[in-house]
Amino acid sequence: MDARALAALAANPGCRRRALLDGAGVDKGSLARALGASANFGQSQFAHQRGNSFEARVKADRGEALTRLLHERLRDGSPAPEPGGVDTPDLTAAGPQGRTARTALALREATAAGRWALLDHPMVSLDVAGSPAFLEPDAVVVHPDGSWSVIEIKSFPMVDGSADPAKVGAAARQSAVYALALERVAARVGELKPDDELTPEDEPDGGGEARAARVRHQVLLVCPKDFSNLPTAELVDVRKQLSVTRRQLARLTRIEDIAAALPEGTTFDLRLADDGRTATRPVGELTAAVDAVDAAYAPECLAACELAVHCRARSRTAGAVESLGRGVRGELGGLTTIGAVLAAALETDGEPSGDPAVDALRRAAALRAEALAAPGAVACR
Repeated sequence: MDARALAALAANPGCRRRALLDGAGVDKGSLARALGASANFGQSQFAHQRGNSFEARVKADRGEALTRLLHERLRDGSPAPEPGGVDTPDLTAAGPQGRTARTALALREATAAGRWALLDHPMVSLDVAGSPAFLEPDAVVVHPDGSWSVIEIKSFPMVDGSADPAKVGAAARQSAVYALALERVAARVGELKPDDELTPEDEPDGGGEARAARVRHQVLLVCPKDFSNLPTAELVDVRKQLSVTRRQLARLTRIEDIAAALPEGTTFDLRLADDGRTATRPVGELTAAVDAVDAAYAPECLAACELAVHCRARSRTAGAVESLGRGVRGELGGLTTIGAVLAAALETDGEPSGDPAVDALRRAAALRAEALAAPGAVACR
């Protein structure tokens, strides 16, 4: 799992299918293609290359410009980074476990040093439904007071100081996952308090000693300025996303419990041919295996999951109201299928049903019929 997948999983914690497949490391894109339900999902190769090029430009001077940009946006009275005054520890290690341990050591050393430091692509871990997930932020800056800031670098532009709200929201949710994982490291390095519980004695300028190892709730989002390749940045407060992500991940059913409920012998093996790409397993078998795990489809899944097209088709076949959106599902109460909704709307016995959703549907149906009966009305479906 990466931070993008975890953010999507936290936004839809009721989807056991995604939790199991991500936890097992199943390639959902290949699985969707084998099911005949592939989707245009993820970044294009051009967008990926553009993002890598922009990130390399931002970090070209070993992170000094990036650290200065963070300091300028914070305006917290801390000393500005001097030329050559930003440490960049080596995070090289073997395997994800080794890189995670090396990152924790580098964060501990940088916090104790009391200097600016930038960790380029550190690795942190987070326990998700009983399975470890290794995450790689773009960068983490350690401040002289011992606090840590997550840096998120994106290739979408900031035009006149603002960016696409949907993309900023997605970046905030992804950054919240990194911040949550960093809190685990900070808790081991030193005492950790949420920012909203700080007292004046905890702050470096409050008369007390600088407090070690706290994760700041403001993430620095770095993007191209207007339509150039020059970096600009804004601080994004992720306290709300942190709270939601923490709560939703805690609610996820453990992967072992999901797997234990599956029929004996269930597997998602595609039985790839000798070319390593072509799936040879019968579609019927694969479909049965996928459908053995409960899903929680919503239209938002189309922007976050490779299996969304398959789940949408299943949801529509079952006539589930979830296919119309979570908002609609919430308004309809106990009416769980589109057939039940239509039946309730067309009942015209003239008496209130006692169900607010049914009464609202009947009023809407009556208004629609009245509008269609008007001269010159055109029926739309």
